[in-house]
Amino acid sequence: MPESMDERLPDEDTAQDQRPSKSQVKRDLHALLDLGRELIALPATRLAQLPLDESLREAIALAQRIHSNEGRRRQTHYVGKLLRRADAQALRRQLAEWASGSRELTRSMHRLEALRDRLIDDDEALTRLLASFPQLDIQALRAQIRAARKEAQDNLSRTPDQEPARKHYRALFQTLKQIDFEDIPNGHDAGND
Repeated sequence: MPESMDERLPDEDTAQDQRPSKSQVKRDLHALLDLGRELIALPATRLAQLPLDESLREAIALAQRIHSNEGRRRQTHYVGKLLRRADAQALRRQLAEWASGSRELTRSMHRLEALRDRLIDDDEALTRLLASFPQLDIQALRAQIRAARKEAQDNLSRTPDQEPARKHYRALFQTLKQIDFEDIPNGHDAGND
């Protein structure tokens, strides 16, 4: 006579409840496949920094060399299978850290570009910058700003088919990159109105 639900041992219920559902297993496998795709897209210098075992590293390198769609798809699935034995959470954390660092670097560059544009457009921005950083070489910075302004003025007289001059514009940006904006609170806002 088959056992009724009431006659089952408590261990059987808990064991069954602790197993992930088929849907969850499938989601986890797809997540590993997506992680594998991200790893395959990485340059070799980044891959070298990750804690990967040799078989996984070789599988990723092979997937990067395969150009046929079907072959690459199969190799990507193999990479996903190998990732089951790897520490996927650590890999995801490292990828997220690289992505956030890259975003922060982009934001920092945009702030410097905005500061450069303010310095070229407005003398008051230079006054605010020098108030925050009195150790800056005032004469050299003013000379760079004047050269960038003259360059911008000369670019206005060029015809549309001529490339604008950017030498002093870029040099001013490089000078601003050398300033350590972490020295002051709200350093990224130095030179703001």
